[in-house]
Amino acid sequence: MSFNNLKSSSNPFYSKKVYAKAETLKRKPGGGPFMEGDLTMTISGAVNKTVILTMMMMATFLVGYIYPSVFFIVGGSITAFIIYIITSFKPYLASTTAPMYALIQGLFVGSISAVYSATYEGIIFQAFSLTMACLLTMLMIYKSGLIKVTQKFRMVVGMAVGAIMIVYIISLIGYFVGFEVPFIHDSGPIGIGLSFVIIGVACLNLLLDFDNFSKGEENEIPKYMEWYFAMGLLFTIIWLYVELLRLLSKLRD
Repeated sequence: MSFNNLKSSSNPFYSKKVYAKAETLKRKPGGGPFMEGDLTMTISGAVNKTVILTMMMMATFLVGYIYPSVFFIVGGSITAFIIYIITSFKPYLASTTAPMYALIQGLFVGSISAVYSATYEGIIFQAFSLTMACLLTMLMIYKSGLIKVTQKFRMVVGMAVGAIMIVYIISLIGYFVGFEVPFIHDSGPIGIGLSFVIIGVACLNLLLDFDNFSKGEENEIPKYMEWYFAMGLLFTIIWLYVELLRLLSKLRD
């Protein structure tokens, strides 16, 4: 089986190495220790896993929303990032780490939503509606073939996502040591423009999520990869939602 149609990128969730690693594990005698029987990944299975993770996230979302905490926001984002990195290097752990990720992200998203809701009336519904609109729009674009997920496209989007994540990490470090990354939190034209760019990249990242569902089934990779890619899609949806919250708050300011 060939993986030449995939391209490594700076985003660990969408790399050629991940598929190659999955293929190696699948070929172990007896199916290997990480296989779920002799089953392979399917699109419907990945969609079902995404629904399960979303429901788990919503359960803890309510906790975070009712009892918002800085610990949930800062500690949750750091813990979720660590789980994300571990899973990117050891995707066979996704059936365990993906639910953990969803539960922790629920606390983070719930708390940060409560903070925005306390300041901007109706912003939660607006951000949620826009997130669903973006999700459905990008799905239709992918299905129509209007934007092709080529090797170059994967590389460019992956590099953009990686660069944005680095800025987020620097910003988080700045929160603890007392400095602020310029513009990304500003409500001026540059800050609003940056938010639009980041949201655009997040939307394009959805195309990678959809394509990985398709490629996973096409390449008959192990069943546990359904959890892996479902976790990747959940990451993008949460990222998009939070960025829309930030954009809407900047526009109101």
